[in-house]
Amino acid sequence: MVDSAHEDAAAVFDPLRPKLVRVAYRMLGSVADAEDMVQEAFIRWMGADRTSVREPEAFLRRTVTRLCLDQLKSARLKRETYVGPWLPDPVVEEEPEDDVTLPLMLALERLSPLERAAFLLHDVFGQSFDEVAATIDRDAAACRQLAARARTHVREERPRFQIEQQRGLELANAFFAASRHGDMKTLGSMLAADVSVHSDGGGKRPAALQPILGFDAVMKVHAQLAALFAKHGSTLVRAGFINGLPGFVTREADGELQTTALEIENGKVVAIYVVRNPDKLVHLH
Repeated sequence: MVDSAHEDAAAVFDPLRPKLVRVAYRMLGSVADAEDMVQEAFIRWMGADRTSVREPEAFLRRTVTRLCLDQLKSARLKRETYVGPWLPDPVVEEEPEDDVTLPLMLALERLSPLERAAFLLHDVFGQSFDEVAATIDRDAAACRQLAARARTHVREERPRFQIEQQRGLELANAFFAASRHGDMKTLGSMLAADVSVHSDGGGKRPAALQPILGFDAVMKVHAQLAALFAKHGSTLVRAGFINGLPGFVTREADGELQTTALEIENGKVVAIYVVRNPDKLVHLH
């Protein structure tokens, strides 16, 4: 009977798991934490009176969101003591995700947990405010206000310049080649005047402790890196879309993986996001 109940619960839950992980990841910015929240939701689903649940997907999405709201409280404390810039775990895909790109995920970090939930559930996942209200235990009017405040904060970070998919991959490959081969002229031609670099080593691998701002500073750093690459190498694992931005995965001289994502506007790279923290790259191995 127990095995049968488990199979019945899994038969409903498993097809929904990818959607639920997607919700949790966009709430938390961590692949491991998202998977933990979804697994906890499955445990609760196993213990629930499933015969009384009319819409399993809505029930499970509500459960995952509430678990994420609790998790965000502890995550914020951890990020207050995080070494260097914090970037979300890189998710690498063949096709770009346009709804929540990396810059938008960083903007979501500045929101309160409830604002974040209201914005994601309504603006990204298309739920009505009545559904949002049931999920976060607020009335619909309050949810509208939460989403409106969130929208104001993140408006500037929504994709304004859609880049054609193949062109994005071409630029990513060209950036890899120029940066690793020390072709400073080509690299410089790809960068905007106000370009910035944000690198996340988490205190576990070398990375800049503050964002690097401006064309000259970014070029200087890449000239130094090119000298290191000439001695120790950097191997391209694959190009793709990292949190919605064109980029690439590399294996560096220390044997560890690294991701580089490029924010591009009007054909120029305006921001470079590098994740080096090995804890955030485990799922890519």
